[in-house]
Order: sequence, then C-alpha cells, then structure tokens
Amino acid sequence: MIKTPITPTIPLDQDGAHHGFLRLPYSRDDSAWGSVMIPITVIQNGPGPTALLTGANHGDEYEGPIALQELTVTLKPEDITGRVIIVPAFNYPAFRAGTRTSPIDKGNMNRSFPGRPDGTPTEKIADYFQRVLLPMADIAVDFHSGGKTLDFLPFAAVHILDDKSLEAACVRAMRAFNAPYSVRMREIDNVGMYDTAVEEMGKVLVTTELGGGGTSTARSNAIAKKGARNVLIHAGILDAEMQIDDTVTLTMPDDDCFLFSEGEGLYEALVDLGDPVRKGDVVARRWPVDRTGQVPVDYHARRGGILISRHHPGLIKSGDCVAVIGDVVG
Repeated sequence: MIKTPITPTIPLDQDGAHHGFLRLPYSRDDSAWGSVMIPITVIQNGPGPTALLTGANHGDEYEGPIALQELTVTLKPEDITGRVIIVPAFNYPAFRAGTRTSPIDKGNMNRSFPGRPDGTPTEKIADYFQRVLLPMADIAVDFHSGGKTLDFLPFAAVHILDDKSLEAACVRAMRAFNAPYSVRMREIDNVGMYDTAVEEMGKVLVTTELGGGGTSTARSNAIAKKGARNVLIHAGILDAEMQIDDTVTLTMPDDDCFLFSEGEGLYEALVDLGDPVRKGDVVARRWPVDRTGQVPVDYHARRGGILISRHHPGLIKSGDCVAVIGDVVG
C-alpha cells in the first residue's frame, strides 16, 4: 500500500487543543517545493468518542467554515470527553478560490472518494480522509449549502440507506442537529461521495444544506453553530444542554422530486422556498434570452410537497437542476 503524502503538523491523538495543518506537498510554478497547507484543529480530553467536523467540501459554501472556525477558538479540552477533529475547509484550494471544485485539478471533493495517494491533489486529500481521519471517527458532520448555483431551505439531512440500523442512528444525530428542516435524502449521484465513504465504514453521518447563493446569512450561520454543538452533545463528547427548536421533517422518496432543465435561458421562479406545491403546478419558467415574442418553457412539478431547493442564478443552462420538491412527513 502506498503511504499517504500528507503529513499533519500537530498530533492527532494527544490531550489538549492543537492547531496546525495537514501539509500536502505540491510543486508548482510559484513554489517548486511548495505545499498545500490545510488548517486543522484537534481537541482531545481523555478516552471517548471522536467527532470529525468538516466544512467547504465545496469551496463556495460558507456556513461550515464559519461555524467550525468559531468552534476552534471556543471549544476547550476541559469541556469535552473524547476528541473533536475540525477541518473548516476540507477542499482548501477550492475554498481559497471561492469555487465549487479545486482550481488546481478541477477536483470535486465530494466525487473523489476513496481517493488515491498517488493521484491529483484532490484525490490525495480524499485518500487521507479515507485512510487516516475517517477510521478515527465515530460520528461525522459535513456542512454543505447550495454554493453559487443552488439555494436551499436550511436543513440537516441523512441518506436513505440499506442498513436501517445505521440509518436510524444517523436520523437520531440529524434530529439532534435540529435544523429548521430535517430531510431523509435521496442522492441523484452518490458515487465517489464523502458521505458514501463515511456510511460504508458504518459511521454515523449528518450532512446539511443550509442556504446558498455563494454566501451565508446570520440565520444560516447560527443554525450551523447550534447544530455542531448539539451533535457533540448527542455524541457524548460535550457535556451541556442541547438547544432544541421545532423542525419540519421531510423526505425525498423518489426521482420525481427533481426537475432538470433541457435548455438554456432566463430563469423565473414561480414558487419560493418552503411554499407548498401540487403535482402539475408550474414551479419555474425558462424565457429565451436571444429574442422576444416567444412563450416560455414551463417546468411542472412531478409530485406534490414543498419546494426545498431551486436554481439560484438568473440564467439557467441545459442540465441544471431547476428545483427539488420534498414531502412533509406527518
């Protein structure tokens, strides 16, 4: 087996609060013997469960980095039992560029698992998580939002799994996260996902979609901060009282939840996030951008529920996700 090229500059298994980097050698035009320095914090206090908390799996999603940066300075070893590994910017090159994928190799971190120790920089980072960090963890939280091209209701999510015992454990952690919405989610493409890697190891995973548009808000940041803290309490790592508010439970039972564009044009939303939708309702329109006097293309809901996600920019391309509809449970 090829050894990982990534080296942590701090101990991963010693008591105390340690702040440093995962150093990935990367030779390039401006630094012949350079490295990608991925910030990491490890906070440990004796034996106990390990939580692995990550943000910026996609580099244009910001609630995770904000919540986790704050946690690195507010969480103290004496507050916990066990260990918390915090990586605020998982795909660090993408985060620095403000892009979904890495500017180095165009790698989408969430489609690069299990990675390769002799692959591209993105694959090397994925390999390090796959072979080093994930085996240490009992529970993982990976923060996402819609980035620059989608907008979401703020929700925590688990995946519909074949292993119903693991799914139930993930659901309990999702409920502890306690976002305004909680979703049992079906992925349209789970090959190479970090989430899939976590779940295939039998680890508890909570993921999120907390907003979008390539930014964050005061509300979405607060949801991320509360959720991270609640999950640490749920895992038995942080001894404190959870903050629990009402949540709406949703599910995505089949592919009819998704609408995709088959052309390009000017996007007009006709339904806002959280609004009820009936099967057949027009949820969006696509107007031509190169001429007048033509009727738009209507996008009809393929099922009823509420709108949980929508395309974000004003222009839409063929293949773009138009909208996602979820079913309210109960």
